[in-house]
Amino acid sequence: MTSLLNYNQISPEAYKALLALDKIVQNGSLPQNLRHLIRIRASQLNGCLFCLDMHVKEARRDDERELRLHHLYAWHESQLFSDREKAALEWTDALTAIRPVEDKEPLLEKLRQHFNDTEISEMTFTIGLINIWNRFGVAFKPVPGSLDKVFGLDKAGL
Repeated sequence: MTSLLNYNQISPEAYKALLALDKIVQNGSLPQNLRHLIRIRASQLNGCLFCLDMHVKEARRDDERELRLHHLYAWHESQLFSDREKAALEWTDALTAIRPVEDKEPLLEKLRQHFNDTEISEMTFTIGLINIWNRFGVAFKPVPGSLDKVFGLDKAGL
């Protein structure tokens, strides 16, 4: 299997800018495990196997429980996620599967019960960024696992 287009070589400056933004988001105030959940959930919704593969491996490497990863598809029914995590996942679903008529205000108020405005802003950047990466993964189909060694994901044991 090969990628349909090597976008990181064709548009290196844009790719580097996305990597730089990704690093800023990763160094924000959101807990790492929550960022993993957000990225995996958006990748599930977008059908991006490359990103799903990468972020599940990252989560496992960083000690996320395997059962929670299995439950993530139906997070709203699972007792394994806190109310705070569920609010973040609901926000992820709403911003990933954008519906023009949907009113985001009630979701934002629910988020504010668990997150401050900085965290909400950083969460929204995390969701937006994974959606950008998913678009490239879905469009050009990079080979899942092809960057495992580069990102240290070969240590995830998957």
